[in-house]
Amino acid sequence: MTIHPRDLPVPFDPDAPAVGDGVYGLPHTPEEAAVVLVPVPWEATVSYGAGTANGPAAILAASRQVDLFDRETGRPYERGIAMLEIPEEVRGWSDAARDAATAVIEVGGLDVVSSGDPKVARLRSDLEHRVSKVDALGVRMNDWVESTVEHWLDQGRLVGVVGGDHAVPFGAIRAHARRHPGLGILHLDAHCDLRDAYEGFRWSHASIFHNVCEQIDGVGKLVQVAIRDYGSREDAYVNASKGRIEVFFDADIKRRQQDGETWTALVKEIVARLPRDVYLSFDIDGLDPVLCPHTGTPVPGGLSFAETVSLVRHVAESGRRIVGFDLCEVAPDPAGVSEWDANVAARLLYKMIGFALRSI
Repeated sequence: MTIHPRDLPVPFDPDAPAVGDGVYGLPHTPEEAAVVLVPVPWEATVSYGAGTANGPAAILAASRQVDLFDRETGRPYERGIAMLEIPEEVRGWSDAARDAATAVIEVGGLDVVSSGDPKVARLRSDLEHRVSKVDALGVRMNDWVESTVEHWLDQGRLVGVVGGDHAVPFGAIRAHARRHPGLGILHLDAHCDLRDAYEGFRWSHASIFHNVCEQIDGVGKLVQVAIRDYGSREDAYVNASKGRIEVFFDADIKRRQQDGETWTALVKEIVARLPRDVYLSFDIDGLDPVLCPHTGTPVPGGLSFAETVSLVRHVAESGRRIVGFDLCEVAPDPAGVSEWDANVAARLLYKMIGFALRSI
């Protein structure tokens, strides 16, 4: 039988081993908590490694090993942090979408298939049907995320999304941008995610910020950090954005550090590009893959844990408000041997929560 902390005859002790099933071992319900985490077990279009749909559950389990007193943010747990139940319905949509997407991904995407030959035309027709199914389920997922986030924002909560692949925060960003016109997004990632309908899928994880820029007018600025894998069309899209998108490429960051610039100076330059209201959208592969080896598309390079935390800290200390956030692409070890990825993610998530609470 699971024992919940609130059922115990003694007061909750933040220094004791975690007891119960709440995130970070905390006893709060969503109705009591200042921070509500929305888990989204979705990975329809991942095109390399899989497993991110298991990310929310893995982070939840790993979170109970995190000490609650934090030297930089103090006691964020005192404000209350709760994760909603992991929605089986959304996981079902993800599984159905993944089943439909697999055949498309295996041939290299919809655009690879020409319809000149009758046999190829039949194949393309089948693939187009699969893409339509995936896109429809993606819309359903986006609407669910948006309505869920909207509900908790209406209750005055700070809301974060826990993915899942990086397609999942579109609805959350739309909900936050509606409340904060001119919203700035600080995007940590190895990839730009600015592709148009990648492999034919409109709601691909590789298209999230193309969709945001094209469909959410309330987003005034997108600042991307640690990018090191991107295409020429994405580069052209950034250049055509007239400053709405700014990218701090990993290679440029590393060169400037090698030439003697401090990380603090670089971070201040990054933060200066952001407006007052900031939404954090973090793909775990923005970190050095030593920290997240099982993420779907790891790329050499990236930020250390300390550099990433410093980036968030400078946003909070600059007078800007962190109004929402997401953490995506965490995939547990498929062999079930290591909990390292989720351990890192749970600790980064706690830092994001702590600094966000300090900023608002």
